[in-house]
This record gives sequence, C-alpha cells and structure tokens, in this order.
Amino acid sequence: MPGTRDHARADAPRQDSPDPVSDVVRWAAFSCVLVPVTLLICGQSFGGAAGTAAGLLAVTCACRALLRQSERSAAKALAEQSAPHRGRHGRTGAGAHRGGRHPGGPAPVD
Repeated sequence: MPGTRDHARADAPRQDSPDPVSDVVRWAAFSCVLVPVTLLICGQSFGGAAGTAAGLLAVTCACRALLRQSERSAAKALAEQSAPHRGRHGRTGAGAHRGGRHPGGPAPVD
C-alpha cells in the first residue's frame, strides 16, 4: 500500500544517529527494565529481579563510561593527526626571524 508507514520508511534515506553511544545506552537502559520485568513474570522473586536490575545497571554505567572515554581518545588522536606540524619551537613561516633575506635591507645603493 502506498500510504503505509513501511512504504514511507523504505523510500526515506537512512540517517545515522548523531550520537551512537547514546543509542547504545538507551537500549541498555531499556534492557535494565525489561529483564527484571520478564524475570518477575516468569516467577522469579522480587529480590532476585532487583539484584539483576542492579547488576545490569552497574554494567551499563561502566560500559557507558568506557565508550565515552574511547570516543574522547579517538577525537583527540584525530585532532593530533589533522594538525599540521609546525616545526621546531612551533614557529611558522619560511624563516621570517631566522636570518632569511629581507627586501630593502642594507644592500649597497649605486
């Protein structure tokens, strides 16, 4: 059918998320809720489900911290690679203060 949601989504270009780490953390938080609820439905005790939720929450927080640290390290490495090498002492130019030739200097006049 031309007016269905599936048809509209198939024609739309795929857009990548601006922050994939947030997407991962969002899914992990969803599982932190879904798993204990499923355990309760299957007959697990409330204490067991709460312990499972706490464990999943701890793992999610640790993974989020590691992903953010990795993201910062990658950005820093990329910035260092793209920065031009400025040479010794960080000076730029082709010898402006290193004894290069200057026009209009002490040249003899005829």
